[in-house]
Amino acid sequence: MKHLYMMRHGETLFNKKKLIQGWCDSPLTEDGVKQAERARELLKEIDFDHYYSSTSERCCDTLEIVAPNANYVRLKGLKERNFGDFEGESEFLNPKQGMEITYETLFPYYHGEKGSEATERVVSTIHEIMDKEDHENVLAVSHGGACFFFLCSVCDPMNILKNNYVSNCSIFHYTYDNGKYEFIEVLTPKI
Repeated sequence: MKHLYMMRHGETLFNKKKLIQGWCDSPLTEDGVKQAERARELLKEIDFDHYYSSTSERCCDTLEIVAPNANYVRLKGLKERNFGDFEGESEFLNPKQGMEITYETLFPYYHGEKGSEATERVVSTIHEIMDKEDHENVLAVSHGGACFFFLCSVCDPMNILKNNYVSNCSIFHYTYDNGKYEFIEVLTPKI
């Protein structure tokens, strides 16, 4: 039985300013650094054999705080959904619940990525990681949307997340055996 710990990066400047952040990047805030330090405490007893990160700086910075001496692999497949022309714009432009326009219909029209495309990319990347023979305990630092998409591929997120929201530095623990994932728990560091 293998174990996957998939984690969202710490709070960023764009998170704090309520700006849409997909493939664009912004630095961790002071709170983001503290969240990562708390996550390090939550994970300190786990003997990880492999570490992965999205290529986004916010994820790499988070991983380097959580596992300061770890060698890790950066993978584009772990990146957040691309929001196209909406990158860096106010979150107030996001579609609201009940609108005819949705995430799935709006962002692709403005050069962004469909949720189904992002889901396929993230799930495929995680499968490639976990199918490697010597990967027993893996930490993968990614993004809120990517963590949500992967969670949805394993189980119904409604019983796990409040308002379908993935908090900064939330850690999703899964087991992996014979090509199947099972959600175990979510750990959320408090600051």
